[in-house]
Amino acid sequence: MNEYQVGQLYSVAEASKNETGGGEGVEVLKNEPYEKDGEKGQYTHKIYHLQSKVPSFVRMLAPASALNIHEKAWNAYPYCRTVITNEYMKENFLIKIETWHKPDMGHLENVHGLDPDTWKKVDVVYIDIADRSQVELKDYKPEEDPSRFKSAKTGRGPLGPDWKKELPKKTDCPHMCCYKLVTVKFKWWGLQNKVENFIQKQEKRLFTNFHRQLFCWIDKWIELTMEDIRRMEEETRKELDEVRDGEATCIIWSSI
Repeated sequence: MNEYQVGQLYSVAEASKNETGGGEGVEVLKNEPYEKDGEKGQYTHKIYHLQSKVPSFVRMLAPASALNIHEKAWNAYPYCRTVITNEYMKENFLIKIETWHKPDMGHLENVHGLDPDTWKKVDVVYIDIADRSQVELKDYKPEEDPSRFKSAKTGRGPLGPDWKKELPKKTDCPHMCCYKLVTVKFKWWGLQNKVENFIQKQEKRLFTNFHRQLFCWIDKWIELTMEDIRRMEEETRKELDEVRDGEATCIIWSSI
């Protein structure tokens, strides 16, 4: 559980750098401790500039300002809550991701404690990070394939086809499961169902790719402390600002 927290934060920072470029990417507005109603953790507020990362039919209909997404996250690990909104659509757009991290193999039901009627409407999706068939061809990278990767520092991996059955028997190898509850609201006449389905599909793709990377990057983060992570996050914020500011300058000059 503690290992995953470090690995998660390291991988988020790395993914942010990989997604920033061409005037797009991640802008970090806040990254600070919080404590409220007995809950204590780290609060972040980010803006995602997504111009090329949304469906073409949305880009055709929406102004540029609609393609900037605000993400506010409260990381009180092992519980985390993320709320994604858009200033243009206001209350008509919302993505809420609630996550519980549990030291098991994913066998708990309704871990978020939903009422029976709501739980009946939930579509439960299982993600196997070692299953290549769950990865889109355009996303596949051999170096980020847990079924091929072996950690030099921990000896973990590669994950075979029966890894989920074998892992609980290995007392020297920690394991845990992320239970993510994704709620999507997109109210736009004629597009609601299409966009909500697209978002749910993209969330599964994001979770799959991210956790494959996290596992295969273990040698980069396994020896880091939380102090190392906070320092890295601040360095990443500065790098992202420089990348966006530099490219914005280039775009201005090239248009003159």
